[in-house]
Formats: sequence, structure tokens, C-alpha cells
Amino acid sequence: MAKATDATLITSAGRSRTLDLEERQRRYLITMGVRTACFLAFLVVPGWWKIAALAAAALLPAFAVLFANNADHRPPPPVRPDEPARPAISGGQIVPGSVEEGK
Repeated sequence: MAKATDATLITSAGRSRTLDLEERQRRYLITMGVRTACFLAFLVVPGWWKIAALAAAALLPAFAVLFANNADHRPPPPVRPDEPARPAISGGQIVPGSVEEGK
């Protein structure tokens, strides 16, 4: 049985849906917490700071959605120089082969 050299590295695997959802929710809640602080600051601060706090509270929901929907921030896995480049398979190609069951 030939050893597969095209194995997926765990460092190149995407984040699980659960972890991704938790991270997005955490970013959204932090941004909404800052928005709430802006509303509270509006009640306390004097002068033009009221306008700044109100403007920040009005604009933060759009930024909260952008931050929450932002892609994975992890860097791509390093490319090893001794490893040959892997050819990509387009959607229309059929790779012939057989399935062997281990006993």
C-alpha cells in the first residue's frame, strides 16, 4: 500500500464552525458593549463630546457587523521549500483510482 504524500496538515485546516461562531459573537458583543458605553457617555460628557459619542454610537453597528463577519485572521501555513508544489485539480477532471480496504 502506497503512503499518501498529499495529506492535509492540521495547521492548514479551517477553524470549526463552533469556534468560528463563538469568535464572531465575541467580537460583535465587544463592539456592542463599546456602543452602549458611547450612549452612556453621551449622557455624561459636555459640549461637542456629546456629538462625537452619539456619532460613534450610530456608526458602531455597521462596524460591528463588519468585524463579526471578518474572515479567519490566522496566517496561512508556511510553505516548506523541500516540498514540491501540489497541482490543483479543476472541477471537471476525473482522477482514476481504486479504493483499497485495510484488513
